[in-house]
Amino acid sequence: MARLVALFALCLLCASLATATFVGNPFLVKGKTYCDTCRCGFETPATKYLAGSKVRVQCRHRKSNKITYTADGVTNSQGEYNILVNRDCGDDVCDVVLVESADKKCGTPNAGRDRARVVLTRNNGMISDVRYANNMGFLSNEPLSACTQILQQYQLTEDQY
Repeated sequence: MARLVALFALCLLCASLATATFVGNPFLVKGKTYCDTCRCGFETPATKYLAGSKVRVQCRHRKSNKITYTADGVTNSQGEYNILVNRDCGDDVCDVVLVESADKKCGTPNAGRDRARVVLTRNNGMISDVRYANNMGFLSNEPLSACTQILQQYQLTEDQY
């Protein structure tokens, strides 16, 4: 009987250590925000990366669509953000979303490039705690004058975008 109790205690100890290990290892969500200075829907050589822009990790319950978790971040001088997520979000659907641009001349979120899906669970085979989100962009109020020449590199003209 004493062996059975000791085995049970050992199992509980292992389970509590596994939980304690998880709490000490948050996810790190990394990405960049930019200003689409040519208003073409993608990054170009004229793209400007935005410092001081606000972004948010937002997780929603898959069935009810209720928000289950949020964490905010601000971009550095290179337009990069690092947001710590201190929990496993399981089956929730998690996105990084644009909140606010620091540049008033480039403040409209680009539809389709205004959010990036991230997987924030440990039950998916990924080893690293770092999650990389796709770059997200705001649209410039006015395209730069050099954009026509830049877009010719892609064989695009103003009529096609």
